[in-house]
Amino acid sequence: MNITVIGSHLCPDTLLALCKLREAGIDVDFKNLSASLPDLKAYLSVRESDPLYEAVRKNGGIGIPCFVFEDGRCTLDLEEVLSAK
Repeated sequence: MNITVIGSHLCPDTLLALCKLREAGIDVDFKNLSASLPDLKAYLSVRESDPLYEAVRKNGGIGIPCFVFEDGRCTLDLEEVLSAK
């Protein structure tokens, strides 16, 4: 399984998720929002419109890490990703 992780190397939750995914043997494609303005711009576009982020927006959060499955489905729940392996 390959998972895209959208996050930041400055975010402790992102770093923890990356470690857990690698320990589980899951192939990771990391989109580091702190290092790529094009990735940040694409992420913000989704964050501002996707219902997945409704509570995040309401609470003033960022919504990272975000996990994107190979089929394009997104989740903010690391346990969902780990259990899908």
